[in-house]
Amino acid sequence: MKLKKYTILVVDDEKNVRDLLKEILEEEDYTVLEADNGKKAVEEVTEKYPDCILLDVRMPVMDGMEAFLKIREVAPDLPVIFLTAYGSSDIAIKAMKKGAYDYLTKPFDIDELKIKVKKAIELKELSASLEGTSFIKNYKQDEIIGDSPKMQEVYKAIGRVADSDATVLIRGESGTGKELVAKAIYLHSNRRNKPFIVVNCAAIPENLLESELFGHEKGAFTDAISRHIGKFEQAKDGTIFLDEIGDMSLPLQAKLLRVLQEKTFERVGGHETLVSNARVLAATNRDLEQLVSEGKFREDLFYRLNVVTIHIPPLRERKEDIPLLVNYFISKYSRKYGKVIQGVSEEVMKIFMDYNWPGNVRELENAIARGVIISSVPLIMKEHLPPELLQKIESEEKINSASKSGTNKENTEDPVVEPLPDAIAKLEKEMIIKALRKCNGNKTKAAKLLGISRKSLFNKIRDYKINME
Repeated sequence: MKLKKYTILVVDDEKNVRDLLKEILEEEDYTVLEADNGKKAVEEVTEKYPDCILLDVRMPVMDGMEAFLKIREVAPDLPVIFLTAYGSSDIAIKAMKKGAYDYLTKPFDIDELKIKVKKAIELKELSASLEGTSFIKNYKQDEIIGDSPKMQEVYKAIGRVADSDATVLIRGESGTGKELVAKAIYLHSNRRNKPFIVVNCAAIPENLLESELFGHEKGAFTDAISRHIGKFEQAKDGTIFLDEIGDMSLPLQAKLLRVLQEKTFERVGGHETLVSNARVLAATNRDLEQLVSEGKFREDLFYRLNVVTIHIPPLRERKEDIPLLVNYFISKYSRKYGKVIQGVSEEVMKIFMDYNWPGNVRELENAIARGVIISSVPLIMKEHLPPELLQKIESEEKINSASKSGTNKENTEDPVVEPLPDAIAKLEKEMIIKALRKCNGNKTKAAKLLGISRKSLFNKIRDYKINME
């Protein structure tokens, strides 16, 4: 940071403010340039190109916002910190949307000012080191990302089963990418030019799932005002992917078993026997063997589904893939939101590599998506990460610290050390309950508050057996 002397341009029409800022910044060993209006600020940037700008909003000749837009044309990567005496949220929002690094409200805190300037210059240096590097690449849609040995095994398994008609059971924790694997099997199969139908068995109410899968006849039930063609009919000779198969009711499991064994079914309320030639792929994050032993999943259906099994490793077991995934998601969301993000800071990458990712790839994707959206600079910094993620990381660190200190203490009693995944699960359950209470049980609002999808929240409510009452 101190290998060279950095230059700060202070732009304010009040001389006493400029003098104060100059004194503060020179004590921090910065070279300070001054301008008393926006027009002079643009000229200073054009001629001397400082490392950071402190820019007042309200000034004569040319105000701060107009000057900022002209400075962006000359030096798009130059960090600008706005100064305003009005504390206007409109001005702050407009500045951040236009790409300002940050803003301070007068009277400002001196320590906060020093920190923001220091971070702004660090960001500029990081951006310069990444100059010429673009993370916006032409990835294939829904591409599976990962070069780790465990993912190589997944690719081999996909290659072995793709061209067969075998039923495949894809197993893995929530958020590991089971649907992507199913789609990869389909795209590499000889059915790739035929329909690919996805059904989330957990997201559809039990009383509607049978109709969704097999269709119904007019008058089959109260709201059946016309015939409905189900997913197995829509799939025809293509592929049907049954996600969260472990959530299917026992009566419906029996009907699915018949489709797998005999390739036939009837619509709800109908008597016509229909034939299905669709290939079935299924996925679950649940322990089917345990469900079988508890009588909640048919053993004969389990063996029918379990002809070929592909296990997807959790993200914590393939951390070497995290940099690749980060680049992929930055590319995806930079393109989606029209942003130019060059990467993540070293601090953020260290956080990502140290964290255990209980939500797996989906949790990482959500973190990157949020970072791309709210970052007004070319890098995703720690402050751009979801607050709930930072809270979980802090809890992990506390648990690890307590575990280490407990190990080092020479006590006669052995300290009770809870397994880390259990501790994280407890924290996650507690946060979900708090969010649901805060949102009065509204799952859509709670999911948004937690930074996860509504489907993911439903799964976690089920997995943690959270009583909604």
